[in-house]
Amino acid sequence: MRSWRFVQDWVARDPIKWQTLNTDLISSRAGVTVEHYLVNAIGGSIGVGILFAVVGFVISGLVIAMQKASGTTMTTPITGVHLPVSIGPIPMGIIEQVGVGTLAFSIAAAITYFIALQWPGLQKGTRSTKINLTLHNAVAYMYAMRKGGGELMVIFRSISDHSNIYGEVALEFRQIVRDADFFGLDEVSAIRRLNLTTPSTKLKDFLQDLLSVIESGGDMATFLSTRVHLFQEEARFEQKQFLGFLSLVAESYVTLFVAGPLFLIIIMVVMGMMGGSAVLQLSMVTYVMLPVGTSLFMVMIDLVSIKSEVVSRFTQKKLLHEFSDVRVRETTDEEPFFATLARYDKWRQVKAFLSSPLQAFVMKPSRILYISVPIGIIYVLVHLLMVQGAPDLETYLDLVDDHIVIAVLIILVPYSVFFEGWNRKLGGIESSIPEFLDRMAGINQVGLTMAQAISIMVNANLGVLGYEIKRIKRDMEWGANFSEALMRFERRITTPIIARMVVLITKASEMSGQINEVLNIAASDARMSDVLKKERLGEMFIYTAIVYLSFMVFIFVVGVLSSQFLPVLGGIQPGSVSQAGGAFSGLGSIPIKTFDRLLYHACLLQGFFSGLIAGQMGESSIGSGVKHACIMVIIALIAFNTVV
Repeated sequence: MRSWRFVQDWVARDPIKWQTLNTDLISSRAGVTVEHYLVNAIGGSIGVGILFAVVGFVISGLVIAMQKASGTTMTTPITGVHLPVSIGPIPMGIIEQVGVGTLAFSIAAAITYFIALQWPGLQKGTRSTKINLTLHNAVAYMYAMRKGGGELMVIFRSISDHSNIYGEVALEFRQIVRDADFFGLDEVSAIRRLNLTTPSTKLKDFLQDLLSVIESGGDMATFLSTRVHLFQEEARFEQKQFLGFLSLVAESYVTLFVAGPLFLIIIMVVMGMMGGSAVLQLSMVTYVMLPVGTSLFMVMIDLVSIKSEVVSRFTQKKLLHEFSDVRVRETTDEEPFFATLARYDKWRQVKAFLSSPLQAFVMKPSRILYISVPIGIIYVLVHLLMVQGAPDLETYLDLVDDHIVIAVLIILVPYSVFFEGWNRKLGGIESSIPEFLDRMAGINQVGLTMAQAISIMVNANLGVLGYEIKRIKRDMEWGANFSEALMRFERRITTPIIARMVVLITKASEMSGQINEVLNIAASDARMSDVLKKERLGEMFIYTAIVYLSFMVFIFVVGVLSSQFLPVLGGIQPGSVSQAGGAFSGLGSIPIKTFDRLLYHACLLQGFFSGLIAGQMGESSIGSGVKHACIMVIIALIAFNTVV
């Protein structure tokens, strides 16, 4: 309570100082006050500081103990001045440990507190980006409902109920619904309040224009129609900007983490030739610089990438307990049938998997890891047990590293095959969606119902989508209505484009039978998403090719060093150059096996991470980069075991 009152007084003395933090907390929908957040931030900072203080105290104690064991005297780390054994009755070691712990506490607590103060602003920026990315989809949904006769508050309520599809935009519109339902505000006042608190500038502008239309009595449908086309064009422009930035990232990656490590590797080999101990430096380049640097690049690309919201579908289950205290009389008429049905539902998925296991892996590629990972581990363990009597560590590593690489390929190759198969199926379906919706709109425009339109579309040649249309028709023949059949289709093929299409069409069909304009809107939205995807693939294909070419150059140079340069150095006798002295006196003592192993591992790691980067830049997915990684690792494996 004292800390709470202290923070309250602290904030009350200078409220302007904390105005930015308060705005960030509101815009990020943190759900806490400034005082409560500061209490948590201070408490967390103290906790992290104590943790680092303990770690610093223990590590400094170990260092002091090692100094005593080696017989060296304690010195200050900067000036090198020798320290006394003790100051009065207190040993100098304890004083140093306390000093290190205090310094660690201060630095860790200060950094944690600073990050805590900046975190709401970062969350606000992230929410703003997500809102901007899905706003044109939400406006298209608003236009479809408005054309069907929906009132504005009904539209906001409907979007807020689909937060699993429209993401942060739905959460923002939920604020309008909350203010109207629980705080008694009218829709204009609720929109004004959201306009003050939303983190997205684009949404602010849209809400201001919407308020102008409402207050002037303008045509809402016309306004929403113009905004749909405007936001779609802006989405295209934003992607062009992003692709320009991504091209810069690709060129920077090739320069820093392909050409850079290659240059350092050559320097390290020359240093080893001249007698310097370059093994540690080359190990740092191979095992630290390449993985850590590439991982940071991947994180940076992920942070700035234009990503769709993750779509999820929830099924609500309601349990009725109105008569929970009433005794239930057991009957024997239908109970056995219910038990049989429960057993059937329990084993249905197992039977479906056994009848078509490959289809189950294609639908969810991560399932194959349950099989490939144990196989890969067993493969490694078997070969580790077979390696016996290796004379030294280098020989042992030379015998097992190829098998570890093969085990990694055993794990990743099946996953990449099924992942690519699933992506190709999704790509075929999504590319056919605009044509499917255009044809449905034309059929609906002449007066046929949606069910009749589906029956006609069964005979259309729409590739992979044609099979799914047949399943939709079969669901309706077995008793499902049009909306239920579409929802089942969405559950089978869960992608953002299909989820938005299904929600848009089902909601519009509930409001009106003539939804040809809504279908045209959905077709335009799907076509825009497909065009953006294809433009990105086309623009980034050249950089994927550059990554492959740079990796080939890396392999070639390292292969020349390993096959032509190092064996010559290893054949030089130490005595033949030691008498001459000079810069090349250490030629005969170069650890050739160690250098050869490090160069091999550098090629493997370079290929693996370059493949992941190529997939992330070209197809906006690390999973898509697994196939590139496997291809490059196989190239390195073959090159070093056959050519080099």
